[in-house]
Amino acid sequence: MSVSVIIPVYNSASHLEACLTSLRQWAAGPLELIVVDDGSTDGSMEVARRFGARTLSTGARAGPAKARNIGARAARGEILFFLDADVCVHADTLERVRRDFRDDPSLDALIGSYDSAPASPDFLSQYKNLMHSFVHQHGRQEACTFWSGCGAIRREVFLKHAGFDESYGRPAIEDIELGYRLRMAGCRVILDKQLQVTHLKRWTFWGLIKTDIFDRGVPWTELILRDRYMPNDLNLELSQRVSVALAFLLLGLSLAAAILWRGYFLVPVIALLLFFLAAYWLEFASGPKPLRLWAAMGGTVGFLVWAAVEHGMTPILPPLLLGCLLLILRHRYWYGTPRRRKLTGMVLAIYILAAGFYFATHLPRHPLILVILVVAVVLVVLNTQFYLFLAGRQGQLFALLAVPFHLLYHLYNGISFLAGSVRYMWKRLREPHPSAAVKDPSESAATSRAPSDGRQG
Repeated sequence: MSVSVIIPVYNSASHLEACLTSLRQWAAGPLELIVVDDGSTDGSMEVARRFGARTLSTGARAGPAKARNIGARAARGEILFFLDADVCVHADTLERVRRDFRDDPSLDALIGSYDSAPASPDFLSQYKNLMHSFVHQHGRQEACTFWSGCGAIRREVFLKHAGFDESYGRPAIEDIELGYRLRMAGCRVILDKQLQVTHLKRWTFWGLIKTDIFDRGVPWTELILRDRYMPNDLNLELSQRVSVALAFLLLGLSLAAAILWRGYFLVPVIALLLFFLAAYWLEFASGPKPLRLWAAMGGTVGFLVWAAVEHGMTPILPPLLLGCLLLILRHRYWYGTPRRRKLTGMVLAIYILAAGFYFATHLPRHPLILVILVVAVVLVVLNTQFYLFLAGRQGQLFALLAVPFHLLYHLYNGISFLAGSVRYMWKRLREPHPSAAVKDPSESAATSRAPSDGRQG
C-alpha cells in the first residue's frame, strides 16, 4: 500500500531538517515525500531538496490548509499521510500507517499523537506538548475529528470531501473542520494511540495564549455552533467543560473575597502565588537571570513582608522566606545529578503544598472561604490524572507548577467559547435572509442542480 507524506512548511528550516532526517531514517523502501512551501524566506525549500523531496509552493503565504491541498492533489499514493514540519516520526510510524489501513478496509482515516518526550526542554513547551499527548492518549479510539499534525487518510476519501477548507488562511482548525465533515458523511476515523511523533516546537507564553484562543478556541467554538456537535472526547470531554465552569466560579469567588477582606485575603494568596512564580522562574525559565528580575523578586518579597506586618499576619513570613531560600539553594547548589534534582524537587513540592495549607489557615474564617477552598480542591481532583501524568514524566514539582497554568488554560478556554459564540451570532445576524438571497426561482433551481464540491456546511 503506497503512502505519500505531505508536509507544509513556513520558515521552519531547522525543524524541517530534523523531520526529514527521521523520515529518511525510518522509511523502509521508496517513499513519496512532498514538501509544500507556504511563502518561506529562510531556506526551507533548500532543505527539502537536499533530502530529495518533491517541492511545491502555494505562491505566497496562504496557510497550511491550501498547502496540504496542493500536496494532496499532486500525490500519487493511495494513503495521504500529513505531518507538520516540526515533528519527528518514530521507527514504526510509517509502518503503523500502512498496517492500519491494510488490516482494516473500512478505515477511512486515522490520527496519532505527540509522544511523552517533547524535544524542547523549557517548562512551557514540556507542559503544552505533554498536555496534547495526555489528551490524545486518553481519547476514544473511534475519533470524533481529524488531526493534520500526524494524520493519514485515503486519497479518494480526501478528494471526495474536498480536502481542507482554504478559508483558514493561517494554522487554525482546518483539520478539525475536515474531521467534522468526515463524521457527518459517516466516514470512519480512528485514533491509533501507538502512532506517535515527537514534537519539536518551543512554545512561548504569548504564543501559547494566542494559539489557544484565536487559532483554536474561537474558531472551534464557531464550528461547534455551526454543526451543533460537541463530542465528549479529547479537549471537549465533560470533565474539561466542568473544569472551565469551576475555574470561572473560583475566579468570581476570589474576586468577591478580595473586595470583602482586601489584604486579609490577598496576602496569603499572593504569598502562595509568589512560591509558584519563583519556582517556575528559577527552575525552568531559560537563559541567565537578569539583575532586574532578581530586583523584582526581591521587591515582591519585601512588599509581602510589609503587607503581612501591616495586616497582623506575620506568622506567614517564616514559611514564605524559608521557601524562597530553599528555592534559591536548590537552584544554586542542589541541582546537580538527576537523582538529586528529583529528590530535592519532591521535597520542595511537598514543602510548597504544606506552606499552602498553612497560608490557608490564615484566611478569614467565613463560609465563602470554605467554598473557595472546596471549589479549588474539586478542580484539582477533576484533573488529577493529568497532574499524575506530568509528575510521572517530569516530577512532582513540575506537576505542581503546572496547576496555575492549567487553571489559566481553563479560564481562557471559557473566554474563547464566549468570544466564539458572540462572533458566530454576529456573523449569523449579518447574513442575508434566505428568501432575499434568491430573486429568480429559475436561478434557484439551476443552482440546486450545480455540481457540489463535496463540502458540507
